[in-house]
Parts: sequence; structure tokens; C-alpha cells
Amino acid sequence: MNRKHIPFRRMVRKIINAFFQGLLFIAPVSITIFVIYKVFVFIDNLIPVNIPGLGMLIVLAAITMIGMAGSFIIRTPLSMLLNRLLENIPLVKILYSAIKDLMSAFVGQKKKFNKPVKVLMNRESNIYKLGFMTLEDLSSIGVGSDMVAVYLPHSYNFSGNLFLVPASSVEPLNAPATEVMKFIVSGGVTRV
Repeated sequence: MNRKHIPFRRMVRKIINAFFQGLLFIAPVSITIFVIYKVFVFIDNLIPVNIPGLGMLIVLAAITMIGMAGSFIIRTPLSMLLNRLLENIPLVKILYSAIKDLMSAFVGQKKKFNKPVKVLMNRESNIYKLGFMTLEDLSSIGVGSDMVAVYLPHSYNFSGNLFLVPASSVEPLNAPATEVMKFIVSGGVTRV
């Protein structure tokens, strides 16, 4: 095989992969818009009275009602069944519950990243890191009362590390938690 053709084949493969990625992004939205349009036209043709916007109103109301019904009838029981199943598999349970707790800490009703703090990392150099205090009482894991749990997210990444630091090294910030998280994740590019 000629070595000159290998980079060309890789480039073609990358272009084909990019095309299919584009389809994955565009197809769901395009198909949804197309189906809504067809339903709108179909309902408009069924209504004998020509009232502008009535067909669109009926379509939007029907979609909303289907969404509500699907949420209560299908999604909730299915979600409960899946949760029960995943929480009974020994090794999967640990990973699943950790990810579930992390996601609920960000977006759930039990948000945990709501106490932004500045942590002194090096007294000599006066270096600080921004993070979120997640737990002030660590007695349940046998750590001294002078320590607190602080989550320090990484920049340009949705990961981070949990540090147990002396409470005296932690200073609360007077800023919204969401703005501090954006500031950290963006590497300081987004302004608080």
C-alpha cells in the first residue's frame, strides 16, 4: 500500500465521521420540526373555521399534555424501576449512587455547591484555590472537628478533587455559586 494514501484516507474518514456527527445533531431537531409542521397542517385542514393560529395552539397544547402525561405515566415509574435495579447491583451501585449524588448536587433540589469558598493552599506563596464547601461536620468519617470538606473543580473540565482542609484555611466568598463555578470551569475567563 502506498503511504501517501494513508493521510488521505484518514482525512476522508474524519470528514465522513464529522458528517455523521452533524446528522446526529441536526436529525432530531429537524425531524421534530417536520413532524410538528405536518401535524399543524393536518389539524388546520380538519378545522372548518379559519381562525389564524388555532391549529398551532392545538398542536402546542397537545404536545404539552403528552409531555405531562408521559412524565407521570411513563418516565416516573420507569425511572424508579431503573433506580431500584441499578442500586441492587453490587459494584454498579457505588458508581451509580456517586454519579447520581454528584448530578443532584449540581442541578437537583438538594444542591450542594452553594457555598463558594477561597482556600489557602500555600501560606508562604499566598496561593488560593476557589471551590465549594460541601460538608462542615466530618465526624461521620472520623475526621477532626477543625476540618471541612471542600470540592475544588478543575478548569476547562467537569471534574475536580475533594480536599479535607483546616477550617481556618477556608474563607467564604460573597458571590453567587453559579458564577463562581463558571469562573472556575472557564479557567478565569468568565468574569464573576
